[in-house]
Amino acid sequence: MKIKLTKGEIAFEICNYFFMALLALVCVLPFVHILALSFSSSAAATQGRVSIWPVDFALNSYQYVFQKKEFISSFLVTVRRVLLGVSLDMAILVLAAYPLSKSNRAFPGRTFLAWIFVVTMFVSGGMIPSYLVVTGTGLKNSILALVVPGSVQAFSITILLNFFRQIPQELEESAVIDGASQFRALLQIYLPLSLPALATLVVFDTVGHWNAWFDGLLYMDMRLDYPLQTYLRGVIVEPDFTLIDASQLELMAKISSKTFQAAQIIIATVPILLIYPFLQKYFIKGMTLGSLKG
Repeated sequence: MKIKLTKGEIAFEICNYFFMALLALVCVLPFVHILALSFSSSAAATQGRVSIWPVDFALNSYQYVFQKKEFISSFLVTVRRVLLGVSLDMAILVLAAYPLSKSNRAFPGRTFLAWIFVVTMFVSGGMIPSYLVVTGTGLKNSILALVVPGSVQAFSITILLNFFRQIPQELEESAVIDGASQFRALLQIYLPLSLPALATLVVFDTVGHWNAWFDGLLYMDMRLDYPLQTYLRGVIVEPDFTLIDASQLELMAKISSKTFQAAQIIIATVPILLIYPFLQKYFIKGMTLGSLKG
């Protein structure tokens, strides 16, 4: 049976849809403009004639981007960082959250250890001590410098341990009675039941690694070792056209700094955008994970 809406409710629905559509346009239009800019000619971009549709359609900027060894190298560094970083982060996350999800009776000192993780969410050593530790341990200028310092994520551990605590304890007790070890209970009971939580945290972690740029600037000395976002930051803030091959001169004459930067931004953004449609359903659940228990 359909419920008849009052005039006030109809007006509210119209205003709500209008506001959300306006908000969506504000979020999407800048990206659409960059996309149009990347496919426009150098003259149109320089003259400011590009809005949300390409002017004098051209692929020169993309051709030039894929000929830049610095861009390709940075892209591969970021891919390696995501694969290694997310794998390490998830392993530490699961192995830390599982014991901390137990009661004080099953794991004496659990509350004290959990609070140690929580404190690190609000208090950190700072940039200089972190740099000294990374340099002193010999991790600088290696992929591990981008992965290891942030591998213990207290916020994600807190979320996952509270999700583990919502799983009925009787399932684990039954498995233990049948002879299962704690490790087997984790692999065969907790992890399969926690796939929505893990998928959400994997997405958040992937986006974090993909978008990180400051640590690359801090720990890498060579531009070829920069992650992608650090390289793009350098291209946009401090463009450098000195390293140009003779074979690229003709192609470079057909592009501008605006179309070149736009093409690189689009290429760097598309891979991470492709993840969202497949895991969007987990986001809302991810925002409420761990909200029932502390």
